[in-house]
Amino acid sequence: MAQEPASAAGTPIVAFDFDGTITTKDSFTTFLKWRAGPLRWWLGCLQLVPAALAYVLHRDRGRIKAAAVKVFLKGVPHDRLEADASRFAELFARKLFRPDALATWKRWRERGARMVIVTASPDIVVGPFGRGLGADLVLGTQLSFDPQNRVVGAFSGPNCRGQEKVVRLHEVFGPELRLAAAYGDTSGDTEMLAIADEAGFRVFTAKP
Repeated sequence: MAQEPASAAGTPIVAFDFDGTITTKDSFTTFLKWRAGPLRWWLGCLQLVPAALAYVLHRDRGRIKAAAVKVFLKGVPHDRLEADASRFAELFARKLFRPDALATWKRWRERGARMVIVTASPDIVVGPFGRGLGADLVLGTQLSFDPQNRVVGAFSGPNCRGQEKVVRLHEVFGPELRLAAAYGDTSGDTEMLAIADEAGFRVFTAKP
């Protein structure tokens, strides 16, 4: 989803992590598995074994995610990926969304808050879910595309996790941003929760 200007003074801004917070599991892995199909998925997982072993040493989630993008999405046209992501959201939203997270989302929306999803998953994949929820903005990891608008197999910027979530929020809403509330479920959300008046860590537990 395209970035929007900062909201008017006094309007609360609420940020939600996506995977594990709004959803019960990682949406990007689920998307790749759905899109690939059983055989292609397992063949791709075999290709990712070296990256998985390297992760044990470097512990960089961005690197293993970039490796998965290269294996499963390299060469896919932007329009095709967008269409697949939209179809995936249509099929999986009800299966993935936590009812208690949706209830809190709705409560803030009814109070007139600007609703922002800040996720380490690719924004092109989470975007359709965000539109379905009525999110004002989705900030996520951005994939790189070649001159023919095909997936290169890498990111065009940092993995949107940890401090990068705050960086991305500041780019849109300014360096003095104070969130009315933020919700997350991993250490990758710590910095975002630290700039919120209401910090909800692993507060959503319901399943669809």
